[in-house]
Amino acid sequence: MIWKYALRRLVAAIPVVIGVTTVTFLLMKVTAGNYVPGLDLNPDLRPEDVARIRHQLGVDQPLYLQYLQWIVGVFLHGDFGRSLLDGTPVLQHILVRLPASLELTLTAILIGVALAIPLGLTGALRRGSKVDHLLTGVSVGGFAVPQFWLGLMLILLFSVTFKAWGLPWLPSGGRESTIGGGDPIDLLTHLVMPATVLSFFYLSIWSRFVRSSTLEVLSQDYVRTARAKGMPERRVVYLHALRNSIVPLVTLVGLELPGLFAGGLVVEVVFSWPGIGLMAFERAKGYDFTMVMGVTTFVAILVVFGNLLADLLYAVLDPRIRYT
Repeated sequence: MIWKYALRRLVAAIPVVIGVTTVTFLLMKVTAGNYVPGLDLNPDLRPEDVARIRHQLGVDQPLYLQYLQWIVGVFLHGDFGRSLLDGTPVLQHILVRLPASLELTLTAILIGVALAIPLGLTGALRRGSKVDHLLTGVSVGGFAVPQFWLGLMLILLFSVTFKAWGLPWLPSGGRESTIGGGDPIDLLTHLVMPATVLSFFYLSIWSRFVRSSTLEVLSQDYVRTARAKGMPERRVVYLHALRNSIVPLVTLVGLELPGLFAGGLVVEVVFSWPGIGLMAFERAKGYDFTMVMGVTTFVAILVVFGNLLADLLYAVLDPRIRYT
């Protein structure tokens, strides 16, 4: 039964989440130990006041006990701790920023998949042609171009240069305009460049994957049989070849979710996109390691559920697959 498979996957994901949080926790402790931001900036605090604040935050406890209390709170109560900067719940900040990150990530996935399928299919059907070589060159460029560099170049062109030339220009950062913003057109103009940058690298990967998968499917016996029976080429390609070649793409997209969120941090910083990636970056600079821990754990949980959803969709798209 599929629900038993999903339950086993969720149970197996617990050690993964624990491993991610353990590594993150140890790295933070090695970096700054039990440092509490802000305490050294107030000369009026007495040593007993500092000790009391450290005790309230729990940073005066043994290392293993700090971790156990935190991880138990996450799994049993959904409590990701409190910020070391302002004392507010970490989960509250994450939920406020999450819609912006999901908006950026899901848009990038839609752009990448929507373009990867026709580009990969075109490369497969025109294998060895100039078009195929051109698409291969674009894919190699997508692997090589850093996301931060591409983002800065797009800002320079579509925000700075277009505005100087008097042409319609795109906002260089943020999710919406501070004055008179928030309408669908305004939100879309802010989303175009960061979503394009985030999707470009994965578009290159997915298009090559679709190309290879389509070539493999086209060489199968049932495709040759369909052609031998006189089925129109368009029907052979779109009914048989394409449907079977994009099924593995679903799993590939699910497996790339960690990279999308990691790349989303870079894109969010470049475009000042108010998501959880930008928040984690800003809080890390302020030594708010409780917030960094919460964001890391939350993203790990999202990745686990994303991969599980991809596997379940894989079974839906391919009836030959049965989970037991």
